[in-house]
Amino acid sequence: MSKGGCCLKTKKRSLQTKIFGLVLLLGLLLIMLLTVFYSFMESKQIEENKGRMALQISKTVSVIPTIISAFQTDDPSKMIQPIAERIRKETGAEFVVIGNKEGIRYSHPVKSMIGKKMRGGDNERALHNGEYYVSKAKGSLGPSIRGKSPILNKKGEVIGIVSVGFLLEDIQHQILKNVSKVIVVSLFALLISLIGSILLARNIRKDTMGLEPYQIAALYKEKNAVLHGVKEGILAIDQDGYITAMNQPAKKLLHIKGSVRHLKVDGLFPSNYLYQVLRSGSPLIDKEMVWKDKTVIVNCTPLFEESGISGVVASFRDKTEIEDMLNTISEVKRYSEDLRAQTHEFTNKLYVLLGLLQLGEFEQAVEMIQTETRTLQNQNSIVFNQIKDTKIQAILLGKLGKASEKKINFEIVVDSYLEVLPPHIKLSNLILIIGNLIDNAFEAVYDAKFPTVKFFATDLGSDIIFEISDNGKGIGEKEIPHLFDKGFTTKSGNEPRGFGLSNAEEAVQELNGMIEVQSSQESGTIFTVYLPKTNERNESLE
Repeated sequence: MSKGGCCLKTKKRSLQTKIFGLVLLLGLLLIMLLTVFYSFMESKQIEENKGRMALQISKTVSVIPTIISAFQTDDPSKMIQPIAERIRKETGAEFVVIGNKEGIRYSHPVKSMIGKKMRGGDNERALHNGEYYVSKAKGSLGPSIRGKSPILNKKGEVIGIVSVGFLLEDIQHQILKNVSKVIVVSLFALLISLIGSILLARNIRKDTMGLEPYQIAALYKEKNAVLHGVKEGILAIDQDGYITAMNQPAKKLLHIKGSVRHLKVDGLFPSNYLYQVLRSGSPLIDKEMVWKDKTVIVNCTPLFEESGISGVVASFRDKTEIEDMLNTISEVKRYSEDLRAQTHEFTNKLYVLLGLLQLGEFEQAVEMIQTETRTLQNQNSIVFNQIKDTKIQAILLGKLGKASEKKINFEIVVDSYLEVLPPHIKLSNLILIIGNLIDNAFEAVYDAKFPTVKFFATDLGSDIIFEISDNGKGIGEKEIPHLFDKGFTTKSGNEPRGFGLSNAEEAVQELNGMIEVQSSQESGTIFTVYLPKTNERNESLE
């Protein structure tokens, strides 16, 4: 089967072979057509020339006085034959035959033919009508073209005929000789064309960097596949700023529809960086710019040819997506740290319990176990029986461990109740929203005498509601409007802060929800999140 497949595979021919074959085929066809046409025209022209010459010679001979007077003698051939032969040799004619009114020859290149009747049957017009004309006929020497002229006496009476002829065989030899010269010249021209075709093919291959057309086509297909397969937006322009290529991610990111090929990049995309690279020839790496509602990271690379810069290729990506990914990774890391804290706290309690048992303090050990059991039972009863979404359960268990390690009283309100969340609310969204708000509450109660953070959740009605409250020192009225600004923080220190609440608000807005803040210095701060059960905006976009 594989051998058959290999046999059926078409062999690719090189560009040089194709051009060479095309020029050879066209050249041979042209030579053939020109040869046939030229042979026909040359044959016709030579026959016409020979006919005119034969007729002119015959006319000249017919008016020679010696020839006319010879007809009055007893032996006309004696005077006519030498004159006719001399004229034949000087003019190159095949024969000069002179005959009387009955067609009896007085001269002939073959002396034995003198006195015999002329052949061909084409003398009537001259002998009977006195016409001068050219004819074709087969005589004693073979087929020939003849010039016929009547010989007239002084009274104007026809007394004889002059027939001057050229053999058609000789005419054909002359035509073939002339045509052969044309063929030689044509073959020489064909040879020059073939050499030119080879040089042209080499020059084209030089321009295509040694690649054959089928290789260029394969590269073009691969380029298109790569261009539209990458997630980053890619845009290419020529040295005049016209777009030569743009992939689908670029169109989607820039909100462009339809074909943009051969359009100016100005207006479709901020072109300052592109023209800067065209002018300088130096690439630009990771330049940030704002386009409509997006922050875009741009990389620009110049394209070079022998003559200089021929264009620029720009790749760009949405910085918002990168930030979301980094934020999600950060929150997942924080979530894993919460689980580690829970494990660490449980390990510490096991060590305390082991110490009590080794010291023989069995009553205290039992009391500790009962206390922890009651606490875990209360917490687990709410977490596992009333909070039925596994994503929320996982987050709360991690935060319970972290609160225990930090000596914070983290309470899940008894009235909390939550069914499984809709599929459009992802774990990454919940980590950004609930994780950041609880961590922010933990930090808010750090200096409180009895640090307490409460979590409440319900899905009654058309919204899912989360409420996180703390008994910290609260937030000032002037600070609340800036609370969700990126980089804004009320805490001191050198560590980068001010991104948790901003990320939480972005995640809430992505889910088409809202977040409220209530705060006072006496009672602390309450964050309330409202998330619609149906994400109407996303559904309409789909």
